[in-house]
Amino acid sequence: MNETQVTSVLAVGVGGQGIIRLSDILAQAAFSQGYDVKKSEIHGLAQRGGSVTSHVRWGAKVYAPATPDGEADYILALEELEALRNAHVLKPGGVLIVNEFRLLPATVVSGKAKYPEDIGDRLREYGRVERVAAAEIARALGNVRASNVVLLGALSRHLDLGEKAWTGALSKAFPPKYLDLNLKAFEAGRTVSQTG
Repeated sequence: MNETQVTSVLAVGVGGQGIIRLSDILAQAAFSQGYDVKKSEIHGLAQRGGSVTSHVRWGAKVYAPATPDGEADYILALEELEALRNAHVLKPGGVLIVNEFRLLPATVVSGKAKYPEDIGDRLREYGRVERVAAAEIARALGNVRASNVVLLGALSRHLDLGEKAWTGALSKAFPPKYLDLNLKAFEAGRTVSQTG
């Protein structure tokens, strides 16, 4: 990575999906490789299932924690509609890694709005889309809450961060009784086949 190059990842989802922990792990992995790391997050009524976004940026020197619109290299989305809401932040040629999961907003549940059925087509207008059945994979491993780590594993295939950086960051993020599950979730994300 040259002096001016910055890698920017935007993680999005809803409250309770582990966006903040995901971004903490990513920031720690990059930091352990000697990069300057900046992180910023927004909790929109996160405890009530509201939108949560977290920016993680790293490089030789990073001056701003938030990614400007049109400049994110990657978007990690734990929920499909949140991917669409934030797709404008992706740079041309960027990658959207999207969990195949829908959490219906209150307006949809109440019948006041409809959940968009064409999200996949609309996302492809912004960049390359990789769909990952992260919730299904995490459930099969024993805990659907590990979906965020499955998605992080999928992202790791695109990044030049070493294996020790990832295992070290995961070890710092989880107590021993949950570490093995999350290491398995991460590895599942690294090896899972992705659909466009």
